[in-house]
Amino acid sequence: MKILIADDHWVVRESLKQVMKKVSRTFEPFEAATFEESLQILREHGDIELMLVDLIMPGFEEFAGLKRLRSEFPEIPVVVVSVHEDVEYVIQSINHGVIGYIPKTAGAPEIIRALTLVLSGEVAFPRQILERSRPTAERAERPKEGGQAAGIESLTNREREVLGLLGKGLSAARIARELRLSPHTVRVHVGNLMRKLGLKDRSEAIHYAVSLALPNAKRR
Repeated sequence: MKILIADDHWVVRESLKQVMKKVSRTFEPFEAATFEESLQILREHGDIELMLVDLIMPGFEEFAGLKRLRSEFPEIPVVVVSVHEDVEYVIQSINHGVIGYIPKTAGAPEIIRALTLVLSGEVAFPRQILERSRPTAERAERPKEGGQAAGIESLTNREREVLGLLGKGLSAARIARELRLSPHTVRVHVGNLMRKLGLKDRSEAIHYAVSLALPNAKRR
């Protein structure tokens, strides 16, 4: 598995490589210290399967860099590894299409867990940071294509619970364990809430849930 690690500090790159070795036996690292180096590697190696990137790197310019990555390389999953532990940075990153956000203060077990999730096709967002967020009118954006959607009030309490846990970065399997449901039942709830809210796919549902920062509703 080819993974690009983009960070201007070699110590961080080396640390991430050591952690990745514990997650993937077929790990093949590529390294970049600047955004231009990153772009060159991505253009030369179209089979890179994941990119770990710092928001603060020469030439990257934080969210402008993420926007360019998603525009030029939309098929390559991106995980942010950042010194920023502000919920707004996490939500902004998610809104730019990343599948994971790892604080640089995270310990090896937390990083291993996050990378294991993204490599298995899930998402990984820092629950402890997201739980600091408060729902506000400014963050509660409506789905762009959802003019006919009924809105949050149309959701059942269980669907609100599922949406809230999606917003905290939990995978479908973890949600099933948290709510003591089967994974199939969780998928049904996700499908129902997506239909009601006018969301196109699960990725959009996750982005919407995190932006909304919806608190868990009480069970019926």
